[in-house]
Amino acid sequence: MKYNKLNVNEVEIFYRESGDASNPTMVLFHGFPSASHMFRDLIPMLEDKFHLIAPDYPGFGQSESPARETFSYTFDHIAEIMDAFLDALNVEKFYMYVFDYGAPIGFRIAMKHPNRILGIVSQNGNVYEEGLGKKWEARAEYWENPTIELREQYKSAFAKETVIGQYTFGTEDGSVSPDGYSLDLYYASVIPDYAEKQSDLIFDYQNNVKLYPTFQKYLRDYQPKLLAIWGKDDPSFIWAGAEAFRKDLPDAKIVPVNSGHFALENRCREIADSILQMFC
Repeated sequence: MKYNKLNVNEVEIFYRESGDASNPTMVLFHGFPSASHMFRDLIPMLEDKFHLIAPDYPGFGQSESPARETFSYTFDHIAEIMDAFLDALNVEKFYMYVFDYGAPIGFRIAMKHPNRILGIVSQNGNVYEEGLGKKWEARAEYWENPTIELREQYKSAFAKETVIGQYTFGTEDGSVSPDGYSLDLYYASVIPDYAEKQSDLIFDYQNNVKLYPTFQKYLRDYQPKLLAIWGKDDPSFIWAGAEAFRKDLPDAKIVPVNSGHFALENRCREIADSILQMFC
């Protein structure tokens, strides 16, 4: 494993890299409120077969966190930075693993460069309205009526209890290590203006939902090989979001695992085996 930083569009991006560069590349796009450390167990399980690259987005993990006055915290902008990051590394064709926020970021890149995508692993990486859990109803109301009070209310997403709950809900007692969520909480405490930057992204998430039909058209038009492997008890992106892929990709492989949102935390071996079986 190598740990590197790369200047991309005047933003320093941290990334993990492992495996032989002569093997097919797989890019791992993390979710909220995490960073590339969420792949710490998966990478060693795949590195014999893939060249793996796992970046931290701007404002996440070990990457630079530019001020809001000089950097727009939107999914369009982060996808633009990640696209430029891959260009800077001369990554042309690649598999992508998308989770949570990684899905709208990765699918923007896939739509721009459809011929570069070798295949997709969507682990609780939703692109269908059917996959939006109950909490998104309230967020849709916030998007329609973005008051200061509601913006403050949604900062509860960064609270210790909320973050731990994202990791542990839907999992067996004692099956989730505290390492992942403890590091997430640390980053939240040290990244300047963290809550405001993340609140910008929560508000901008509405533009991901608006793009769902476009993401789905990409799937219909290009028919990428896709594995949807889902923590079936995820309350944020519910199991129906995995099943919905079949509407546009009849040959998609849909696999439930006994977990919640952060399924890699307690079902990493199962997820790795499914990836190896499908793409190797």
